[in-house]
Amino acid sequence: MGSPEKLNANQIAEKWYSYWLEHKYFHSQPDERRPYTIVIPPPNVTGVLHMGHMMNNTLQDVLIRRARMLGFNACWVPGTDHASIATEAKVVQKLANEGVKKEDLSRDEFLGHAWQWTDDHGGIILDQLKKLGCSCDWDRTKFTLDPEMTESVLQVFVDLYERGLIYRGYRMVNWDPEAQTTLSDEEVIHEEKQGNLYHIAYRVVGSEEKITIATTRPETLMGDTAVAIHPEDERFKHLHGKKVIVPIVEREVPIIIDDYVDIEFGTGCLKVTPAHDENDKALGDKHNLAFVDIFNPDGTLNKEGLHLEGKDRFHARKLIVKELEKSGELVSTKPHTHKVGLSERTKAVVEPRLSDQWFLKMEQLAKPALSAVEDGTVKLFPKKFMNTYRHWMSNIRDWNISRQLWWGQQIPAYYYGPDKQDFVVALTQEKAVEKARVKTNNPTLSIADLTQDEDVLDTWFSSWLWPISVFDGIRNPDNDEVQYYYPTQDLVTGPDILFFWVARMIMSGYTFRDAQPFQNVYLTGLVRDNQGRKMSKQLGNSPNALGLIDKYGADSVRVGLLLSSAAGNDLLFDEALCQQGKNFANKIWNAHRLLQGWEIDDSISQDSVAKQGIEWYKYKFQKELTIVNDHFDKYRISDALMSIYKLIWDDFCSWLLELVKPSYGKPIDSQTHAEVVEIFENNLRLLHPFMPFLSEELWHVLGTRSAEEALIVSSWPKSEKVNENVLRIFSHTMEMVSSIRAIRMQKNIPMKTPLQLIEETKQVDYYEQVVCKLASIDSCTVAKEMPEQVLSFRVGTSAYFMPFSLDNPVEEMRKLEEELSYQKGFLQSVQKKLSNSRFVDNAPESVVAVERKKESDAHEKIKHIEQQLAQLQR
Repeated sequence: MGSPEKLNANQIAEKWYSYWLEHKYFHSQPDERRPYTIVIPPPNVTGVLHMGHMMNNTLQDVLIRRARMLGFNACWVPGTDHASIATEAKVVQKLANEGVKKEDLSRDEFLGHAWQWTDDHGGIILDQLKKLGCSCDWDRTKFTLDPEMTESVLQVFVDLYERGLIYRGYRMVNWDPEAQTTLSDEEVIHEEKQGNLYHIAYRVVGSEEKITIATTRPETLMGDTAVAIHPEDERFKHLHGKKVIVPIVEREVPIIIDDYVDIEFGTGCLKVTPAHDENDKALGDKHNLAFVDIFNPDGTLNKEGLHLEGKDRFHARKLIVKELEKSGELVSTKPHTHKVGLSERTKAVVEPRLSDQWFLKMEQLAKPALSAVEDGTVKLFPKKFMNTYRHWMSNIRDWNISRQLWWGQQIPAYYYGPDKQDFVVALTQEKAVEKARVKTNNPTLSIADLTQDEDVLDTWFSSWLWPISVFDGIRNPDNDEVQYYYPTQDLVTGPDILFFWVARMIMSGYTFRDAQPFQNVYLTGLVRDNQGRKMSKQLGNSPNALGLIDKYGADSVRVGLLLSSAAGNDLLFDEALCQQGKNFANKIWNAHRLLQGWEIDDSISQDSVAKQGIEWYKYKFQKELTIVNDHFDKYRISDALMSIYKLIWDDFCSWLLELVKPSYGKPIDSQTHAEVVEIFENNLRLLHPFMPFLSEELWHVLGTRSAEEALIVSSWPKSEKVNENVLRIFSHTMEMVSSIRAIRMQKNIPMKTPLQLIEETKQVDYYEQVVCKLASIDSCTVAKEMPEQVLSFRVGTSAYFMPFSLDNPVEEMRKLEEELSYQKGFLQSVQKKLSNSRFVDNAPESVVAVERKKESDAHEKIKHIEQQLAQLQR
């Protein structure tokens, strides 16, 4: 079966992906085999493929394809996330562009637009993953707002509420004024920002005295309801029981005494704004202060802002500073660097805000999840993230799970009283009515008398159930699928959502199934550009992911990504890596075409060089297979690929094919050809998880295969015993060949000019016929007497000589004397280090051993150069 001269990567990819889908190789059903399960970190339903997705999903595909070849029942569950904040923001923006405001729509009308948006844009990313070669079980595709997934989420809410773990509370929360919703603590990013520290004078009532407070947020003074001082602060003891007047609003507020105030910090006087700071709220509760909320949900000032009502909070800050300057109440302004909380989604500055919200108690849920990672039931790769995980889980706070949005799972709480104090929690409206009738002792109560909570649940409250809910393990906990596939084996995700998602999935696993959701967590790094910058649209440094696939082919992009993506370390992406992947693909393609182009002759027997070369490569393959398997066991996927890359590029293409290649115009014997084809097939088995399309194409070109014999379902190579002696001898032989070739190039001796090889004594075994064929050597002999003019080289401690008439012996002697001088200087520096007792006594034994080896090698090289000089001086 012939193949084209040039590799058409995209044509091959389309052909084989269709073939795989047609034969349902990706589909999994419970059977007698051991399962190997991965659940995809669900991307946003309306998202598009970016470099982070490419890397993360390539890693997952490598793992799932290898597991399939190892004989596991491999199941990779795909799906998408409804992404409440991000999706609702896009829909609101779309409507705004059409002149429609969200507040002018009913909930059902808005959700109609949201579902239309999702239908129009949703799922694109899953089709893009197919172009990358992802072998997901597409029949199992889930969406976090699918009816059965939503029912699972609501059932969990009801269950946790009935266990007393979910409660409603009036608390200080993180408010995103742009998305107009609350955020959990983990959704707030704290960044250093340059701002100002404003010192403002507050007049003491009934006195000309003023006290000075310091704040970074002068606009919040409109919500001040006290000034606090420390009871032991001698500077202000005379102010105990007094009041001050808040500037601009002219509000009289008490001076309260509390040891929370740090005497040494700032001015010692603390403005207290209970509605807009968590610590101030605690003081407000303790001292029974008034709570004055000065902000609208969008971050503008409300009526409490008086003449600044409707002004944006940051604009209001500037206006207030000007007023304070004009009135003389601004004492000073100093530059000040401080941490500011930003919304992880919208990047808006987060506003502390008091609000009725739903919370989940976390302390009880966190304990088994922390133990699972500490005792190794769940393993993190790399281990360096263990401390981060432990810190988060040991300092966990209750989770604010309600969001002031419409896109998502609506909280199943139903109010039946005049205010929101009386409510029931139930899975359906019908069950809510039943519960409310019992609670009120009113059998005539109907659905019309109930009002469902307007809020939706945090998106993470659906995705924390993902490994269970994709197998319907919440609604039907004893079903065959969840019993078979859960716990899953590996999770591949980013460390940025180690707490958001990974930790919460572990908590939900123990809460609802009393078992960990996965065994291993492989944490990838961020994809950065080659300057180390995070990729972003603003910087214009984020390549078009699909454009790369079109240009280089999916296999080449996969290789390019993985060659530089060590676990947990950021990947410095350079498009040149994709070119390197393409070069590798072409190298493999051309190796196949070389093999395909040889004429086969059944009548000739295998020569010794081919026999020795094939024997060596089989052992070399086995040695590398052991290394590759070890890399996989330790989730060093990039290292596994690099081992395979070197094996195929260097050992197979550069050495083995040269060893077995017949002379120009001559045929190859059938035994050698068959054995090399078998070797090539084993190479393809190793390659398949990384380069699925090219490997499948060549697998079928090398032989006629049935659907059951496709590479995707073939066996991963089996480990066999390695003959280390053969590898040692061949390694020495390769160094000899490389040295002779280097001398030929240096002295301009063409390969068609044969040379003789002489040893003084036979010290180390080597394959003479291999040296003769690959280095164009006529004969290999042992002789005590050397000709007057020789070329020489060393491999280890063995010296080799080749008789050759030098055109310029004087120039050759000059070069040797230069090399001798260098080697003596090098030896002197090594001996100086070894004569230092502090180095020898304190350095690790392995380091000292390396230096002693350098000393020994230098002695041998000096001896060899002196022998060469002696030969030339005869």
